[in-house]
Amino acid sequence: MTTVDRVGQRRPPDAVLFDRDDTLIVDVPYLADPALVRPMPGAAEQLLALRAAGVRVGVVSNQSGVARGLITAGQLAAVVARVEELLGPFDTWQICPHGPDDGCPCRKPRPGMVLAAAAALDTTPERCVVIGDIGADVHAALAAGARAVLVPTAATRPAEIAMAHEHAAVAADITEAVAVALHGGRPADRSGRDEP
Repeated sequence: MTTVDRVGQRRPPDAVLFDRDDTLIVDVPYLADPALVRPMPGAAEQLLALRAAGVRVGVVSNQSGVARGLITAGQLAAVVARVEELLGPFDTWQICPHGPDDGCPCRKPRPGMVLAAAAALDTTPERCVVIGDIGADVHAALAAGARAVLVPTAATRPAEIAMAHEHAAVAADITEAVAVALHGGRPADRSGRDEP
């Protein structure tokens, strides 16, 4: 939902919440080494634009490598620090360290991290937009009452893209996703560019 003020202008969201892997940084499975952190194309520029527009930014990220014993809490913290070194500070980090069978309410596609991020930023989920690369990101956003924009990668399933077209928005890249988050609506039809 996009808020419109009394003169008909669209208000930007209070916050944009990003998935981490393959949205903000290149996915390295169970990333434990901060030296391997590489920003996704356009991520740094779009984060700067959001901050300049007064929109707060956050991260909502499943990191089951902790529960699986593949990443230590210290390694995860070092990766977070490196992401901030490369992409600037985030207003909130919400990380679920649990495994898929732990029944955790914060693990995407459940809405816990989106709800927690909104609370940490003293706003409501309805004033937030979640940008991510898989269906779990979209489902978590919608379950919390937030808007969602899917940026497909090679790992995104066709069914997830179809679901996002129906219930959220699909963007070709992070630049287009941020434009949709700021200005509302859906991306223009790009004749198949949404396919991975």
